[in-house]
Amino acid sequence: MEKYREQLKDKKRIVVKIGSSSLMHDKTGRLDLLKMERLVRVLVDIKNSGKDVILVSSGAIAVGKNTLGLVERPEDLSVKQACAAIGQAKLMMVYQKIFSEYNTIAAQILMTKNTITNQVSRTNAKNTFDELLKLGVIPVVNENDTVSTYEIEQVQKFGDNDRLSAIVASITGADLLILLSDIDGMYTDDPNKNHDARFISIVEKIDDKLMDMGKDSSGSGVGTGGMAAKIVAAQIANYSGADMVITNGNDVLNIHRIIAGEDVGTLFLQHENRDIDVLSLV
Repeated sequence: MEKYREQLKDKKRIVVKIGSSSLMHDKTGRLDLLKMERLVRVLVDIKNSGKDVILVSSGAIAVGKNTLGLVERPEDLSVKQACAAIGQAKLMMVYQKIFSEYNTIAAQILMTKNTITNQVSRTNAKNTFDELLKLGVIPVVNENDTVSTYEIEQVQKFGDNDRLSAIVASITGADLLILLSDIDGMYTDDPNKNHDARFISIVEKIDDKLMDMGKDSSGSGVGTGGMAAKIVAAQIANYSGADMVITNGNDVLNIHRIIAGEDVGTLFLQHENRDIDVLSLV
């Protein structure tokens, strides 16, 4: 197992996904600015070391909800889209400000399911990512919730950007995807309900048994992505040739620890398979 962790030191293009629950204060639902500053600092430091970095960030609807003074997460689709329109602008404003303090340019990329399933749009997106990374820019990606219904609706959502981040890793040729979650990694059962659940440090292959473990649960009232969505993200990333790690986003320094080869989070080993259409998993 140690050799697989050691190989993470050599990754060149890294996608980091952070969920809504990892960006907000638990009690108030407001942005945790200190955590965002630490996250940006870590990402810029990784970029400065010579690696490409892409951030996939949730949080637009949650920020918009809080801005409007709504107590509960809205259920009506049009209200969610309105919250996203307000929140995405505010969220990106905060990112731009913090990135600029570290002399780094951040670019916003909003994607929908149509961006991915349409070959022309997918190629255009890839070209944009490549050019931004060549220019030393850190792309900040989110779902375009203001115009899309695919990703917001329960049936066809990406899963709090888990699947989206894996697709971004796939189309950009990334070799590592890190999902910052509200848990330490994957367990044999939901650790919030079963105290006997065992932690899984490494997954060499995703099989039916593992899929059964991925019960769609999330300990947060802010995020929407459960473990089932993260396992599908792992499938997409692994089949595309990228390793994936799920780790706790409460400590963003876990990103550094992973890249340093430390035994942090659950590592899903890549097993590239170009015969499988990863878009069918979206």
